[in-house]
Amino acid sequence: MSTLGEAAGQALRLVAGADPRLIGITLLSLRVSFAAVLIASAIGFPLGAAVAVSRFSGRHTLVVVLNALMGLPPVVVGLLVYLLLSRAGPLGAMGLLFTPTAMIIAQAILVTPIIAALSRQVVEDAWIEYREQLRSLGETRFGAALTLLWDLRFSLITIVLAGFGRAAGEVGAVIIVGGNIDGVTRVMTTAIALETSKGDLPLALGLGGILLTIVLVLNAAASVVKDLTQRRYG
Repeated sequence: MSTLGEAAGQALRLVAGADPRLIGITLLSLRVSFAAVLIASAIGFPLGAAVAVSRFSGRHTLVVVLNALMGLPPVVVGLLVYLLLSRAGPLGAMGLLFTPTAMIIAQAILVTPIIAALSRQVVEDAWIEYREQLRSLGETRFGAALTLLWDLRFSLITIVLAGFGRAAGEVGAVIIVGGNIDGVTRVMTTAIALETSKGDLPLALGLGGILLTIVLVLNAAASVVKDLTQRRYG
């Protein structure tokens, strides 16, 4: 097995040379994670905003559940999606198991509670501050929720980035429902786990470096957006 220094050097050459296998795995990872976050945002933001501006029996329980679901165990989600999509499952006829679509579904389930819970807190804080003003303008609760979502769009970007970070770093659920099939469902996290177990450190290190870079860029972007938001709304 290569020494760590040799492996790191080979990893750098793979990245610098845009190794087709490495690029293919990276692009599939990004496609799956972006699609999952898009679906999660479409569900999570309206749900979080609706809970934030509404008052109904059981609301507190729903808030607790949303917060608890932020810590969903990925392997449990993967198992549940696997059972749904397996041949014996209710959605087995669709043939989605061991496809990128199955991974998108699993990641979306993991990310949706994060986006819903965090957006609920942000929108609720704004609702408490601007509730009377919005009511004086004749806004319904539904209209107020949409208004607050739009007004807080820069703050919500950080939530999207947090969700993407969770999706991009996920391994447990996607390896169960995707099967880690080379060229089909092998993403960065599952490839790193596999290549490390095989002793192929150059590819694992190359993918790890790309994944780490993506996470750092996301965190930097979130920090910049947060600073810009604070300056704008002071």
